[in-house]
Amino acid sequence: MVEPTVEAFERHLRAERGLSSHTCRAYLGDVRDLVDFLRTQRGIEDLAEVELGDLRAWLAGLSRSRGSSRATVARRAAAVRTLFRWAARTGRVPTDPSLRLQAPGRSRTLPGVLRQSEAGALLEVAHTAADDEDPIHVRDRAVLELLYASGLRVGELCALDLDDVELGAQLVRVLGKGGKERVVPFGAPAREAIVAWSACRRRLVTPASGPALFLGRRGRRVDPRQVRDLVHRLLAQVPGAPDLGPHGLRHSAATHLLEGGADLRLVQELLGHASLATTQIYTHVSSQRLRASYEQAHPRA
Repeated sequence: MVEPTVEAFERHLRAERGLSSHTCRAYLGDVRDLVDFLRTQRGIEDLAEVELGDLRAWLAGLSRSRGSSRATVARRAAAVRTLFRWAARTGRVPTDPSLRLQAPGRSRTLPGVLRQSEAGALLEVAHTAADDEDPIHVRDRAVLELLYASGLRVGELCALDLDDVELGAQLVRVLGKGGKERVVPFGAPAREAIVAWSACRRRLVTPASGPALFLGRRGRRVDPRQVRDLVHRLLAQVPGAPDLGPHGLRHSAATHLLEGGADLRLVQELLGHASLATTQIYTHVSSQRLRASYEQAHPRA
């Protein structure tokens, strides 16, 4: 009874909810972990038999025996609530046992960000490396400039095609989470770097390249792992900079926009956040850095 339901739930997530492959994998992994717990620990083979106490026992076990973080437990609870809400709506279970399921609140850890001087130094490192006109070095510069200029997620950047970029208008069309499209501006340095990359790109093109904007050494679409590697590698050349990945550049772009006086809702739209509350964490980053600068500089701080 369980496996056909899980398979139908997977089809629901992919076809009806339009969730990304990453989110689908995470949700399905959580659901299968619950199913395994129900079978081995509670002797339950049918989701229709599940009660609230079973779900609470599963979450408690995650926290107690596995040491799962609060964020992980909260995500798993959300996955299970999504499962049972769908199962109740489609008549696969008589009632939704997850209605009163609560997970521990997620701790609001502030994201790591670069200082503006460190971001500038990183882009200068990439610019200098690109002077040898190696196509990969030229690509790396364009990738970093666009990540920092637009605040794109690494998956969004890797999915870009050639016609997603409007160089004249300095805009990039992005397909974000949930299949939502947004248009994001970028500045003159990013435009210059993309133009330079476009001139080198043809040297890497193969039949497998397709319309991908950014390519790897073998001519295939660049993947998130390659982008993470290049960010870590070049950032290691910036003295004193924290070791961040591509998402750190996204955090940095948002923080620097707010520090420069950008409206919070504008930053929300640029980042593609569904909720303003998600964007508001960057105001805490800005405030924290303001406080640190004040205490360092003011004689009576």
